[in-house]
Amino acid sequence: MGAGSGRGGGVRARLWIGSRAGAGLGRRRVQRCTKMHSDAAAVNFQLNSHLSTLANIHKIYHTLNRLNLTEDVGQDDHQTGSLRSCSSSDCFSKVMPPRKKRRPAAGDDLSAKKSRHDGMYRKYDSTRIKAEEEEVFSSKRCLEWFYEYAGTDDVVGPEGMEKFCEDIGVEPENVVMLVLAWKLDAQNMGYFTLQEWLKGMTSLQCDTTEKLRNSLDYLRSLLNEPTNFKLIYRYAFDFAREKDQRSLDINTAKCMLGLLLGKAWSLFPVFHQFLEQSKYKVINKDQWCNVLEFSRTINLDLSNYDEDGAWSSCLCAHL
Repeated sequence: MGAGSGRGGGVRARLWIGSRAGAGLGRRRVQRCTKMHSDAAAVNFQLNSHLSTLANIHKIYHTLNRLNLTEDVGQDDHQTGSLRSCSSSDCFSKVMPPRKKRRPAAGDDLSAKKSRHDGMYRKYDSTRIKAEEEEVFSSKRCLEWFYEYAGTDDVVGPEGMEKFCEDIGVEPENVVMLVLAWKLDAQNMGYFTLQEWLKGMTSLQCDTTEKLRNSLDYLRSLLNEPTNFKLIYRYAFDFAREKDQRSLDINTAKCMLGLLLGKAWSLFPVFHQFLEQSKYKVINKDQWCNVLEFSRTINLDLSNYDEDGAWSSCLCAHL
């Protein structure tokens, strides 16, 4: 009885210990399972979070793509709709639209246009002012022009005159040079003084070589006006003669008459031949003036010539 009860008690003790051990083992298994489920749930949550983020990025990308606010990322990816693994910086750079320039406000746009217009106007205005200044006669510019030919002197001499004629494109023997000398009221052939230059060029409004070249046709036209031609013709006598002589030597007279009447008077070749054969050494101013009057009034066939007229002995001897 005692032994039986002892064995029974031992068995119960082992069963209790076994049940306690089994219970402990069960709890540990439950804890491990719970932990595994918890870890799996955390992983699932993180995965779902990443997938949700990628899905949102994909939606944003396609929305921006429809609005033409981003670049295409490849035809294959667009057709298949597949998402490739990428870093956050790569995805961000593909999804974000390019930065656009800020459009100026209406006030800024008007200010910019006004600024451009003002700049264009100032440029045009400065060009116009410069052109107007060049067109307006300048005594300073005329003076500088004079000393290009005079050098350190106050007179343009033969060498300077030769360069001057070359610059304006005229031969020194051209009749237009006689007309220019008349406009300058030059006193000596082959020389222009500073005072003569400034006075004459001011009247012509010429202060550059270009302006004078443009005035040559005007100077030539003065020979077609009878009054001006007579004044130039009378001026030529005093301009060409030696200042200590009252008459003009015959050789100079023939040159000047040919310059002034050679093309205008049909009888000049005959008269010139007469002077070549005559014994005259000089021509005085009365004879000089009578030649012009004769060329203007007497017909080519001399039908209206009056032997008793007040013609000079030079012309009478010729006829």
